[in-house]
Amino acid sequence: MEAYLVPTADAKAEFVEKRSRFIGRIFCCETEEEALYYLKEMRQKHWDATHNVYAYIIHGGPTRYSDDGEPQGTAGMPVLEVLRGAGLENVLCVVTRYFGGTLLGTGGLVRAYGKSAKDAIQAAGISVKQLWSRVDLILPYNLYERLSKESARYDAQILDTEYAADILLHLILPKQNEQAFLDRVVDVTAGRVRGVVVGEEYRAFPKKT
Repeated sequence: MEAYLVPTADAKAEFVEKRSRFIGRIFCCETEEEALYYLKEMRQKHWDATHNVYAYIIHGGPTRYSDDGEPQGTAGMPVLEVLRGAGLENVLCVVTRYFGGTLLGTGGLVRAYGKSAKDAIQAAGISVKQLWSRVDLILPYNLYERLSKESARYDAQILDTEYAADILLHLILPKQNEQAFLDRVVDVTAGRVRGVVVGEEYRAFPKKT
């Protein structure tokens, strides 16, 4: 199963440019049907807006965009290019504009729609969707700090920690890092700790910056 980038969450960002109000929204959507559903919602919510520009990219599916009445190439394409530049898939971006009475010109429109998409992406965050391994570690307290640092080196995330006579760590890490991590645990603990793979799942986790 291949890895790809998706929005971490639905999000909204807005700003005003020469009295025009731009509202950018990001939606997570697994299918084109979902994207069209959210688009319809935004059109109904902002029925009085001057434009509801959009672009979406579905993993393994279609890519679509619309200028929604803005001059050709000044709105939908800039939004789409921002999504592509971020590497996002399974994403819909809708930028709603309430015209403020001052024309922005071709360049101004391109910049404004691009900025709205970028701001919305920043608000949403970016996650990596890929195959992950779930690993449990039972370790003595004196090795907790060391193994926590080693886990981070292999992009592992701690899902839960149970404290008893020893510590039980529930971790999740990229599948491709699984064996190297298990070997490293054995090495740094001189065989005292051995990780146990308890499952795997295909899901998204926030991308580390």
